Amino acid sequence: MKIIIVNGPNLNLLGKREPGIYGSSSFDDYLPKLRIMYPNIQIDYYQSNVEGELINKIQEVGFSYDGIVLNAGAYTHTSVALHDCIRAITTPVIEVHISNVHQREEFRHHSFISSACKGVICGFGLDSYRLAVEAIVK
Repeated sequence: MKIIIVNGPNLNLLGKREPGIYGSSSFDDYLPKLRIMYPNIQIDYYQSNVEGELINKIQEVGFSYDGIVLNAGAYTHTSVALHDCIRAITTPVIEVHISNVHQREEFRHHSFISSACKGVICGFGLDSYRLAVEAIVK
């Protein structure tokens, strides 16, 4: 089984960026732990701050991987292009957010990509990624 985690803008700053919201661990610290939890699954990782690069990666893997865990960051709330990309592929996508976006600013309450995704997980910190992997595995 092959799963890819795709992180969008500013998620390269996890551990430094607003630790009160996003925690104090970097994704580079978290990913090896996730891979240890699922030793029989290939878990790849990609991060970009550029919307078009996220779309290119999703299209690249979207017909051959078993699942995509997508934290589109702020593009969640703005990107019709990501929505259309997710609709165009056959690999199931789980939308993930570290924080509970519904407890935050009003503009974060709407997701342009949720309706194209198989499911949405938010508010469990970095463990949201594990929950998404678990959903794909089952």
